[in-house]
Amino acid sequence: MSQGSPPELTRRELLALLGLGAVGAALTGGLPTELSARPSPASADGAGRAAGGARTAATKAAPFPLPDVRLLDGPFRAAQQRDLEYLLSLQPDRLLHNFRLNAGLQPKAPVYGGWESEEPWVDIRCHGHTLGHYLAAVSLMYASTGDERMKQRVDYIVAELQECQSGTKNGLVCAFPDGATQLENAVAGRPFVGVPWYTMHKIFAGLRDAHLHAGNQAALDVLVKLSDWAAAATAGMTDEQFQVMLRTEHGGMNEVLADVSALTRDPKYLGLARRFCHQALLSPLAGGRDPLDGLHSNTQIPKVVGFQRLRELTGEENYGGAARFFWQTVVQRRSFATGGHGDYEHFFPPTDFARHLGSAKTMETCCTHNMLRLTRMLFQQEPGTAYADFYERALYNGILASQDPDSGMMTYFQATRPGYVRLFNTPEKSFWCCTGTGMENHAKYGDSIYFHTPDSLYVNLFIPSVVTWREKGLTLRQTTAFPQSPTSRFAVTVQRAVHATLKVRQPGWCRGVTVRVNGRRWTPGNRSSDGFVAIEREWRSGDVVQLRLPMTLRAEPLPGTTDAVAFMYGPIVLAGRLGREGLAPGNQIIVNERESGNMLNGAVEVPVLVGDAATVLGRIRREPRMPLSFRTVGVGRPREVELIPYYQLAHERYNLYWRLVPA
Repeated sequence: MSQGSPPELTRRELLALLGLGAVGAALTGGLPTELSARPSPASADGAGRAAGGARTAATKAAPFPLPDVRLLDGPFRAAQQRDLEYLLSLQPDRLLHNFRLNAGLQPKAPVYGGWESEEPWVDIRCHGHTLGHYLAAVSLMYASTGDERMKQRVDYIVAELQECQSGTKNGLVCAFPDGATQLENAVAGRPFVGVPWYTMHKIFAGLRDAHLHAGNQAALDVLVKLSDWAAAATAGMTDEQFQVMLRTEHGGMNEVLADVSALTRDPKYLGLARRFCHQALLSPLAGGRDPLDGLHSNTQIPKVVGFQRLRELTGEENYGGAARFFWQTVVQRRSFATGGHGDYEHFFPPTDFARHLGSAKTMETCCTHNMLRLTRMLFQQEPGTAYADFYERALYNGILASQDPDSGMMTYFQATRPGYVRLFNTPEKSFWCCTGTGMENHAKYGDSIYFHTPDSLYVNLFIPSVVTWREKGLTLRQTTAFPQSPTSRFAVTVQRAVHATLKVRQPGWCRGVTVRVNGRRWTPGNRSSDGFVAIEREWRSGDVVQLRLPMTLRAEPLPGTTDAVAFMYGPIVLAGRLGREGLAPGNQIIVNERESGNMLNGAVEVPVLVGDAATVLGRIRREPRMPLSFRTVGVGRPREVELIPYYQLAHERYNLYWRLVPA
């Protein structure tokens, strides 16, 4: 490890360090000047945030560490359990095959197929990316559930990578078929194959998460040596050469190297994180200009996640301004009703939504995954209901919808094509990028339900769960059937009476939130500036807060159009049921994600709706036989339409946007 070992920190302090769960106070010990937060020119109080986790602005919020949040029975816990079973079914030795080969060691099991192998249909070389995602996922799952089998897998994989690193001598661990060749070509400015830095980012991030979420100290040792290799490999590059290299997808290398800097308190890695910032994206975004038309979406989002991490660690507003502008641009101008975006993995002009509606390759799941990571970070910096509203929308309609409830497999694209279906990866022959992020998605549902400041607890999401606020000696148990029911109940247990504020999100889709505390109507003096209902009082064991969130049906137009709408009930996108023509058990499980749209294309009749949006809304009725089921009455042509939550339509043809025709 360069420049000595990092200071000893507790587990909660480490999580606080990277915004993954705060201790509510600054860490002990100072920071090198290079890591201290500098005043932000745009900040009202001129205060930045130190990398050590001090929160000098009263508005900033911290998530709870995953071990302090436990899911209760409901759709998210069911998805988590399916994911856990899938993680257990995979063999780490098969994911480690090429790592051992490159280290001169004998593999212990044959390599998996798909993106992990030299397959004729694979047009991208990123061997080893799945191991990084898998290591992150089992670390997150261990933190989320306490399942010791996950911890055993973390420890085994890290030990294997440590052995591989010892074999390579230079700190590099990778699984590319030709070893370090493509990385060397990229650094030397020669043509290279695949996305080597993108792939390496997954390995870096998996090691970081193994250390932070599973407490594996060896993972930090391997990560720092790997970072030292990256620093040495790129040391001779000019800034111009570096920027040329960054034209190719490189994941969130800027973010993870900033994290290494925070963990080790070594500014060397922060300097490398800055070099990994792609100026062709950072400069226009920081200047309030949108350069996204035609760009590969999931190449850009991780860069912006890194910009926001650098904002957190340095206080420099150009990074934060770029991240906020990007988020606003994508969420407000470039997203479908589900919160997903893009077509063929690329951003398209906001005026062109109608042209892309018929595509089977819209809404890549990796993109939603990374937009939620960015949203979560921005909320921590400046808590507000706009961030939480988008998070909720994309979580239900993008992430929960991405998992097959039968097999536990994951989507790559989620098509807006009328009458199409969702397609899912195979267990052992695909290993797409969205397989990897999918493993992580369902392992960490507890990471954004609750946040806190020193004296306030934010309730962002209405998901059955229990959170333990250790600093206050307070436990909050949320029971709810949301969104099937518009209510949620919060039961308080405390070690002793404690004064604190419970901040409950008033969603943008809801009017007239009703709050009762111990059966009595709570009427706050003023709605808090962050959009939350604030309940400030002295809490005692047995206190109960009851929340009612009336949901209404509404239409959201396809951006840039007046004759196509999606229907939503609260935060839930409703999709039309169009039958199972051509579908059979197992034929939605596919090896090659590029086959999306080339299969299961049977002729499907998609009704139109007669009238304008207001007229049609008035002719949609709730179906009492099934929760959140609706039916049009007298406006469907040639037939009426049944609407249910999109995330529940895993094995049926569906439609999201409806064409409106004059009466």
